[in-house]
Amino acid sequence: MTVAVAVTGVGAVTPLGVGAARLVSRLVAGGTGIDGGEARCTDFDARDHLTARDRKRNARFAQFALVAADEAVRQAGWGDGLPYPAEEIRCVIGSGLGGGPEVLAAGAASPLTVPLMMPNSAAASLSRRFGIRGETSAPSGACAAGAQAIGLAAGAIRRGEAAAVLAGGAEAACVPLVRDSFAQAGALSPTGRCAPFGADRDGFVMGEGAGVLVLEDAAGARARGARVLGHVRGYGAGSDAHHVTAPPPDGAPAAHAVSLALADAGAVSGDLCYVNAHGTGTPLNDASEIRSLELALGAALPSVPLSSTKAATGHLFGAGGAVEAIITLAALRDGLAPPTLGLTAPDPELGRLSHITAARALSAGPRGRLGLSNSLGFGGHNSVLVLEAP
Repeated sequence: MTVAVAVTGVGAVTPLGVGAARLVSRLVAGGTGIDGGEARCTDFDARDHLTARDRKRNARFAQFALVAADEAVRQAGWGDGLPYPAEEIRCVIGSGLGGGPEVLAAGAASPLTVPLMMPNSAAASLSRRFGIRGETSAPSGACAAGAQAIGLAAGAIRRGEAAAVLAGGAEAACVPLVRDSFAQAGALSPTGRCAPFGADRDGFVMGEGAGVLVLEDAAGARARGARVLGHVRGYGAGSDAHHVTAPPPDGAPAAHAVSLALADAGAVSGDLCYVNAHGTGTPLNDASEIRSLELALGAALPSVPLSSTKAATGHLFGAGGAVEAIITLAALRDGLAPPTLGLTAPDPELGRLSHITAARALSAGPRGRLGLSNSLGFGGHNSVLVLEAP
């Protein structure tokens, strides 16, 4: 019998505000966190959420993760202590760059320099905060890291290796060195806007934030009376083996990851009622991603509602896959999908697609509300989640 993986709590810190509910409500209302060509978490003040000690010992990306995890754990009903033995709970928090950008920008060494820089520091801080003694890890698959974390966590639960996992991603890389590097690589939008799938798209906009989910064995969640927000039904992953930054034009490796995720979920393309695309707004990435979806979903693709929320959040790098999983679950649960903000002239070269240009009601498919969340990272990391509303 396959173990079902339930989501019982979610938390987020994003350029749209602090809290998962605020993230979703602003997305659906057509709000944006992009200002001046960048998407910063301007509503976040660590002093409102963390002690002086926690602020000192955690880089900004880890601070985001702590606050997002606090929200997720509260929603999951873990406020009175862990619901399972500490050794049966894991923590997996992905990040592309960890605290490195912030520490390098500061330019001064201290006894905490290395701990602040470590990409695993957010996961380590969460394990200490909640007393988690199972395996703690930090996948670093660039822009796919958050989705990797959720996929690895779900696999551990399904194999009976963990009763529950705190899983997600965090990133805070909006510093001059990283910004200049992306600009020189031609990836950043010179106009300061993110227009995924648009005929006039010209690159991505940098963002920051964190998303954390509480995943549990669904039977355990039911036994303790937890509210189930959704399920992780499938995960597929693979590598491009092509180029350090550019995706393969034919999209075949990413298509394979999509197919693996659907097979893992026991689903077919016609079961999907929403696709949250990676959709960075770079000409190469968007074209390759749509080719991959055409290969994997076939004739079903034109009728599946599709959007990229990076048009409003910016590109959250290692946090993106986790934040977008939270967005996808909310869209499926509420039956209302957020738009690709500002998309008025879709690129005809990408073919006929069911672009969401304003919040759209979702109709359940043959298997209820089942959605796909795509994450494609620099280095050729492809991670795809199939999520389901309860």
